[in-house]
Amino acid sequence: MKIGYQYIALISAGLAGMVWGLPAAHRLKYPFDIAAAALVLCGVIVFALGILLTFVPGFFK
Repeated sequence: MKIGYQYIALISAGLAGMVWGLPAAHRLKYPFDIAAAALVLCGVIVFALGILLTFVPGFFK
């Protein structure tokens, strides 16, 4: 099975967004906590996309 390194980058970027964004969404003040919460949501989407494309490479074809 050939794993694309760009998919591993998607997984790690999604994890990094979730790990930073969850505590930041509770720690930051009003306008910035919304951006941190949005980053968590984007991190979840990017992480799920990376996992999907890693295990099912031709999913969108």
